[in-house]
Amino acid sequence: MRQQVTDRLRFLRAFVANPRQVGAVLPTSRSAVRDMLDLADLPGADLVVELGAGTGSQTGQILERLRPGARLVALEIDPALAELLSARYDDPRLQVVCGSAEQLSDHLEGRLADVLVCALPFTSLDQGLRRRILDQMPRALAATGTAVVIQYSPLIESELRRRFGSVRRRISPLNVPPAWLFGCTAPVRTD
Repeated sequence: MRQQVTDRLRFLRAFVANPRQVGAVLPTSRSAVRDMLDLADLPGADLVVELGAGTGSQTGQILERLRPGARLVALEIDPALAELLSARYDDPRLQVVCGSAEQLSDHLEGRLADVLVCALPFTSLDQGLRRRILDQMPRALAATGTAVVIQYSPLIESELRRRFGSVRRRISPLNVPPAWLFGCTAPVRTD
């Protein structure tokens, strides 16, 4: 319980410092993360990429589902939150990267993700930045992979449909605010 309160305060501080970058005043609920992760085959994945790791509300649950030998690359742009993640999770499968999702491919060493978990606040990002990150996602995903996305608005769905052949949508009503969950497969290849 104490860790949850501490995480909420850290998350709130990060939000106050840069609200457009963080996009929410509280970390995502455990039940919403579980619902989102259920949209992908994490136990069968060799490489999982997490965009917008924050305080680790997704990271911990991803690691619980990953098999030994799998790899999780967690990107977090806020240096304090990236440091927190590195200190919190002493797991050889985890690589925390302090950097922007725009440079996602730079951190994958030529590999493609089996699962891409995204908690970036797309609706609060600058339109150009949002487009560049969304364009990176299908390029970083294996042909049979799945991208799972959590948002607090359904507005991003049309953008996802332009980049993926199949987009499933669920709502996690118990999250504050309610969360929209998307499972995206079959990247539309444009290269």
